[in-house]
Amino acid sequence: MIVPVYGHEGTLTRLVAALVPLNLTCWLVDDGNPAPVAEKMAHLAATHADWLHCLRLPRNQGKGAAVAAGWHAAAAAGFTHAVQIDADLQHDPAQVPRFVDAARAHPQAVINGVPQYDASVPAVRLHGRRITTVLVWLHTLSRQIADAMCGFRVYPLAAVVALDRRTPVGRRMEFDADVIVRLFWAGTAVVNLPTPVTYPADGVSNYRMVRDNLRMAALHLRLLGGMLLRLPVLLPRRLTGRAP
Repeated sequence: MIVPVYGHEGTLTRLVAALVPLNLTCWLVDDGNPAPVAEKMAHLAATHADWLHCLRLPRNQGKGAAVAAGWHAAAAAGFTHAVQIDADLQHDPAQVPRFVDAARAHPQAVINGVPQYDASVPAVRLHGRRITTVLVWLHTLSRQIADAMCGFRVYPLAAVVALDRRTPVGRRMEFDADVIVRLFWAGTAVVNLPTPVTYPADGVSNYRMVRDNLRMAALHLRLLGGMLLRLPVLLPRRLTGRAP
């Protein structure tokens, strides 16, 4: 498991407690947190040293950079797949076994969480995600990616490590959409898995409305250009209904 962490000290203890029964090796990736948060992460890793590791980045580089660092660490340790889950408890760790089972059934695919929201979801977030998903359908000429922004996924590590080495994926909040589109372009199948998502009242969001919306706009322009370059491959898929 890979958990990117930046400013989530309020949920870390509860998250780690929820991960214990899963019996999975896990990396908490410290994305350049202030000292008190870094110390808490190190303490948790020392307390659960048989399965929990803390990987510290020297400075804040963004969610994508943190997840990518986790990919490389997990691959170097010999793992073939990694579950990504956010640190703010929007995702239910009890759902992880469903994602692992789906990855075992579809080992070459990315298992893509599709949020099933409760009443806690902010309207602006919901509408923004819908817009992004529709644009992703355009970038892929397909509706195979049912949601492009969820941070609850299982990645086949050989595919994502190779992708990141060719051209690093988006390092900040554009990461989730960037990586799944580029995996699709590269021929990785997408298996969508509905999962409950809630927005805790004490949750910490690192999404910055102006900065990250500009990043998303720039991403969509890049992906649109990438789609146009790949039309000779994507159009036949679209016309035949053939999966990657």
